[in-house]
Amino acid sequence: MAMNVIVLNGGSSSGKSGIVRCLQALLPDPWLALGTDTLVDAMPASLRTSDTGIEFAADGEVSVGPRFRALEAAWIEGVAAMARAGARIIVDEVFLGQAGSQQRWQKALGDLQVLWVGVRCDGAVAAGREIARGDRVTGMALSQAGLVHHGVVYDLEVDTTHTESMECARAIAVHVG
Repeated sequence: MAMNVIVLNGGSSSGKSGIVRCLQALLPDPWLALGTDTLVDAMPASLRTSDTGIEFAADGEVSVGPRFRALEAAWIEGVAAMARAGARIIVDEVFLGQAGSQQRWQKALGDLQVLWVGVRCDGAVAAGREIARGDRVTGMALSQAGLVHHGVVYDLEVDTTHTESMECARAIAVHVG
């Protein structure tokens, strides 16, 4: 059975989005790129500053409430439905709930062929990227660098601290077949 979904999990500014773009260029079939930023950007502005939605504290801490979780659950099921309908999907995720986040995805993607990829990056390097990006709350990268990997099980891990996105994408592509 062919691979349907690639899930990349890593902290903010770890290099996931760059790897996704490289994978889309490398893989022979078209792959859609969807991620947690896609979900957050699709939410109404009122949920991006609410304790029931998602909040970004001044120190970079991210908290999510029940309305965010409800929309996230529907979004995860929608991504799984697209994969079942024949779309190949690369998910760019940040497992703030650690193993619990992976379990939500595993439940939805249960019958699909999924490649679970951990994208690691030294916290200080990710923090430097975060500053250079200018579109993130300072502190997110450092606080998430290790946190998002606790209890998560991967088929493959890549580290972008000293490795370029294309090299990481090539390593992942080998596992896609």
